[in-house]
Amino acid sequence: MKSIGLLIKLDIIKIMSRQDKIVKTSIIGIVVNLILVAFKATVGILVNSIAITLDAVNNLTDALSSIITIIGAKLAGRAPDKNHPYGYGRIEYFSSVIIAAIVLWAGITALMESWPKIFNPDVTSYNTVSLIIIAVAVVVKFALGKYVKNVGEVINSQALVASGSDAFFDAILSFSTLVAAIISIFWHISLEGILGVIISIVIIKASIDMLRETLDSMIGARVDSELSRKIKESICEVPEVYGAYDLSLHNYGPEDMQGSVHVEIDGDLTALEIQNLSRQITLKIYNEFSIALTIGIYARNDKYSNIRSELDSIASQYDEILEIHGFIVYEDQNLITFDMIVDFDADRQKVKDEVLEKITSRHPEFNYMIIDDYDVSD
Repeated sequence: MKSIGLLIKLDIIKIMSRQDKIVKTSIIGIVVNLILVAFKATVGILVNSIAITLDAVNNLTDALSSIITIIGAKLAGRAPDKNHPYGYGRIEYFSSVIIAAIVLWAGITALMESWPKIFNPDVTSYNTVSLIIIAVAVVVKFALGKYVKNVGEVINSQALVASGSDAFFDAILSFSTLVAAIISIFWHISLEGILGVIISIVIIKASIDMLRETLDSMIGARVDSELSRKIKESICEVPEVYGAYDLSLHNYGPEDMQGSVHVEIDGDLTALEIQNLSRQITLKIYNEFSIALTIGIYARNDKYSNIRSELDSIASQYDEILEIHGFIVYEDQNLITFDMIVDFDADRQKVKDEVLEKITSRHPEFNYMIIDDYDVSD
């Protein structure tokens, strides 16, 4: 079995490799976007096209976004210290917020510039060279978007995924500009202002979506149900474990997740056996998911399995009750405690009071304590 120290060293190597990939991919994005800026800006000015000029500005913001992504990755890769024991991984989220704000600013500016052009269109003069440059830009941005997004998905980088998606939008919008140019040449109809407004709206929407996704990660969104299920199933593969509950995960960066979970085990295990079991589970989950879990214990006592079964039967009468676990009997206190997960939309107190009344009527010799639990991962 690998030691925790070795696992940590391997994780540091993985983080550094991920940072290198983010930097390399971002540099490629910067170079490609700057080249496109030069060509599109030149064409836009020469043919007096607001759509092409705005497209060039959008490429410039893409290059700036890649620079911010590099800075964010470098800062996020700093080692933990006394003041920041969980590291700097969340800085990546701040860089994503900055990128979203830049894109939003670009979209609003473009909208303000484009709207008047609908009513007072400029005269454009496209030529073969300008059309070829636009067509090449479509292909280049599509290829760049595919590459950046694939890398982002592989290394779990929100910033790269967003940049890749934005590049796909750019390719579509550049294609629309090409179509508008062809319409202008053959039918002498100017769609520059309308197209500029459409481009602006798409940019604004993309920035808002990016901002919402990043803020969800920063605030603490619900754990992905599939990930939660897989982690619990993996824990329950350990023979001594009867169930896994109360899984809580905390994100300290895209590649740094920690949390806790309660496992139900036999109540007669010794402290040494429990310690060995906890370490086994911790290393198993770290190896499979790169998540560091703290293990809590629920002691199982089959002596009162009949009361537990009756409690489950009562709970089955309520669709609002999602789960009951952590059933423990303290004989010396005549006390039974258990955790109950009730749907967020239900009248929690009412459900709790009714369950307590029913189980007390069947076994009045005990006092009962229901511990409120919350559906945070299922």
